[in-house]
Amino acid sequence: MQENKKFKLVSSKKTRYLLPNILTLGGVCLGISSIKFSIDGNYSLAVIFILFAAILDALDGRIARLIKGTSEFGKELDSLTDFVSFGIAPIFILYFWELNNYGKLGWAITLIYSVCCVLRLARFNLTKIDSKHIWKSNYFEGVPAPAGGILILMPLIFELADLNFKFDIKILTPYFAILIAILLVSKVPTLSLKKISISPKATAFILLGIGTIFISLLYYTFQTLLIFGLAYLISIPISFIMYKNRNRKETLETSEDEHEDVL
Repeated sequence: MQENKKFKLVSSKKTRYLLPNILTLGGVCLGISSIKFSIDGNYSLAVIFILFAAILDALDGRIARLIKGTSEFGKELDSLTDFVSFGIAPIFILYFWELNNYGKLGWAITLIYSVCCVLRLARFNLTKIDSKHIWKSNYFEGVPAPAGGILILMPLIFELADLNFKFDIKILTPYFAILIAILLVSKVPTLSLKKISISPKATAFILLGIGTIFISLLYYTFQTLLIFGLAYLISIPISFIMYKNRNRKETLETSEDEHEDVL
């Protein structure tokens, strides 16, 4: 008599692939839901859902590498999710909030941003770092899609923060959206922080910082997002200078080595 085989969704050896993909699918659900809330006029919840989608996007890849659950399927799924959550959802939120008032121009800006985001993701999937220039893995080429998805919502976040600056931020919305779209497809190096090593002695301070950020987001959500958005924009020229200096230093060292070999 044959033994009854238990039904398994996936092989027991491949269950580690499930968690990262579940987080990724959770991100796309959050992105689509944010569009629904923006249609309903609940822009605060729409922005919060994009924030949660960005957090899940930051976690899924790291968890996959930690539990050795990376796969080609997960990579493609992550890319498609990024396009929905950060290439479509944020710009649609902005469209329902303000860009629709510009008629055809507002819709054109919506399309331009989405196209730039999908081009940025396609280029990212094809990017390969030479083993001789491993330090370049600490930099993205252009603004990454999750960061772009948060940055493009900055005018809305500014209004939701209710800082009483008596400034109509909506005037800058179309120009700012185009700027972020350009940064997505640009070749400006931006910090990725993937290969940054942290000293064990700094662990307590890192945890304290994370706790402080969590509390700030909990009680001052939009004000905190605004500060982080401005800090990220300021970091772009800084990372550009750091990249150029490192690249120049490496070029000089390479030329010196070649000169010594000739001698």
